[in-house]
Amino acid sequence: MNLGFFIIMAAQFFSALADNALLIAAISILRDMHSPQEYEPLLKLFFTVSYVLLAAFVGAFADSMPKGRVMFISNAIKVVGCTMMFWDVHPLLAYAVVGLGAAAYSPAKYGILTEYLPPRLLVVANGWIEGLTVGAIILGTVLGGVLIKPEIAHSLLSFDFPLIDTGIDTIPEMVLSVIGGLYVIAAIFNLYVPKTDVDHKALKKNPIYLIHDFNHSFRLLWRDKLGQISLAVTTLFWGAGATLQFIVIKWAETSLNMGLSKASMMQGLVAVGVAVGAGLAAKSISLKHSVKVIPLGIAMGLGVIGMIFVHSLAVAIPLMVLVGGLAGFFVVPMNALLQHRGHILMGAGHSIAVQNFNENLSILLMTGLYALLIYLNFAIQTVIILFGLFVGFSMILVKIRHEKNQRQFDSVSHLDGASH
Repeated sequence: MNLGFFIIMAAQFFSALADNALLIAAISILRDMHSPQEYEPLLKLFFTVSYVLLAAFVGAFADSMPKGRVMFISNAIKVVGCTMMFWDVHPLLAYAVVGLGAAAYSPAKYGILTEYLPPRLLVVANGWIEGLTVGAIILGTVLGGVLIKPEIAHSLLSFDFPLIDTGIDTIPEMVLSVIGGLYVIAAIFNLYVPKTDVDHKALKKNPIYLIHDFNHSFRLLWRDKLGQISLAVTTLFWGAGATLQFIVIKWAETSLNMGLSKASMMQGLVAVGVAVGAGLAAKSISLKHSVKVIPLGIAMGLGVIGMIFVHSLAVAIPLMVLVGGLAGFFVVPMNALLQHRGHILMGAGHSIAVQNFNENLSILLMTGLYALLIYLNFAIQTVIILFGLFVGFSMILVKIRHEKNQRQFDSVSHLDGASH
């Protein structure tokens, strides 16, 4: 991997770091506003709605110009959302604007990997990007938790620049200023993202054409025997992962008697596990054997159910790392396989847009359902059991589907061999 690759990674890391720190800050602001509990998972719903509504357009946008420029524009939109929260716009609305930037950013950050690297390096590259993204989730949630700690927040707030009145007078303003600085660092790296030799398609102005084009790509990827399996797995993973963020915080507060600041650290431990799992997968699983990791998704669902029996920090820490490790190990190879199939079938930007649509529709549905269960006063232990069973059972269905596809492929291959 050369310098250009690491610039791409750095840009992604700081942008994701800010996104996750901002989530914790937004939860804290909602609590200061005494908002209903179900508003907290709705933050993720508002963040991801742009991925779904704009899926037909962001892929074409990402393929219309150099990916570094797309990333810079998208990151600027995130800065606008962070600034809106600074100026007391409701966190749900402000975080939705950040999500708009993220929706445009995603096809570019993944698409440039398929443009910049050969297929043989895609699993390794995905190990890097997922590992760093998870690292950003860890540090972002921890940073958000640290910044809202009263003792740390007050000491940072009391710091003054000589001869300069920053106008930052409250803890939320201080936290949002730090996070805004992270977005600026990401934007600087965006300016140095390497250009590739891939021809860029002019962005079509007709929205009907773009929707039709997206629908064609959507059908193409779901009909592909390997594409549909990898897409099903990553769709489930991201919906489950987004919901698990809020489940872990609620569980840590209920079962381990932690406040938001410390509960966000537990969320970070899951991310540590994902980073470890992603790294191991990058080293040990080739693109050819990527589908062999599907049973680990079933194990992840069972691991989550184990949370209901845990009331000790000594047991909770390794369990969180284990759940994350299983998730990271099975999603990285499937993500690489999906990118490879998508790049072959329709081009990087279009492929990632289809992937984002499915994954974020899953996030919308699963976090929305979680918000409904909290609104209906379901116990967190009941929610955890339902969540774990859903993940495990869904992965069993995916495994059965893949085995059916394999039998069909083997029978066709056998007939072709007999005809010759």
